[in-house]
Amino acid sequence: MRKLLVILALYILIVATVIGQQIVLKAVSPFQKGHILVEAAEKFKELIETRTSGRITVEISAGQVSEEEANNLCASGAADLQFTGGRPVEVFAPEYFFVNAPFVIKDYEHFLRVWNGPIGEKAKSLIAEKGNMICLGTVYRGYRQFTSNKPITSLQDLQGLKLRLPVVPTWVKIWEALGTTPVTVPLTDLYNALKEKRAEASEGDLTQIESFKLYEVQSYLTLTNHLCGVGWVMMYKPTFDKLSKDDQKLVVDLMTEACNWATQRLKENESNIIERLKAKGMKVLTLDETVAQQLREKAKPAVEELFKTAWPVTTWDEVLKQ
Repeated sequence: MRKLLVILALYILIVATVIGQQIVLKAVSPFQKGHILVEAAEKFKELIETRTSGRITVEISAGQVSEEEANNLCASGAADLQFTGGRPVEVFAPEYFFVNAPFVIKDYEHFLRVWNGPIGEKAKSLIAEKGNMICLGTVYRGYRQFTSNKPITSLQDLQGLKLRLPVVPTWVKIWEALGTTPVTVPLTDLYNALKEKRAEASEGDLTQIESFKLYEVQSYLTLTNHLCGVGWVMMYKPTFDKLSKDDQKLVVDLMTEACNWATQRLKENESNIIERLKAKGMKVLTLDETVAQQLREKAKPAVEELFKTAWPVTTWDEVLKQ
């Protein structure tokens, strides 16, 4: 009986040790501190460390690696979480990458209907299968806009313009169709590419423009609204699977809270970001709706061709019906 009690006491001690074990989640983002995705990571860190009294902590590395590197780190388990752009979709579910392509998705609410519906569920399954990552949430990053050192007021202004783009072939095809000369540059080299005039212009969400201090190397901000920017939060699946059921639920619930918080924060502050960019010296232009329509029409054949070649799992019309 005494031996049984000793064994039982040891078992209770081991269980208590496992339950109370310190868990450190390593999070990585290609974006600089001040970007909405980094703020989402910081919010998640605050929430989970408070809720667990520090039993689960989050270490955040921001702006140190490219989107490609962040994705590789998370897919390999060198990072547990990534707060990033569309790279996981592009790499592991490329036939669904239209969810992050210029002119395809109407707004964030439309994106959510697509991503959380049958189309998006198939993309998530592919990312889990091929990338060993699960999607914990998405964040509204604001519409992507244009920066340049000359006014962009017409389709003609884009002709031959050296436009910095991320290393995304489908985006390159669309912007080539609009007459630009794409210069593919990783996010970490964005500022220097513009400063050194390897590129003359860029496109990106407002928090990217502000956090990378593009106002120091670009004079104009043109509000083109050509893409509804989205951020993805991915978690290395083996890390998630090792968590207890209670911790899994906690991570999912608090990440949802952090993503919703970040989305609402950006929606409420987009106009403030524009005002801050103005105060930093950027001249802000709003693209005339007639010109915006011309851009969409000019891009349409390239987008439709991509649905046949790169994204054959559905059609643009079907996506627009969601």
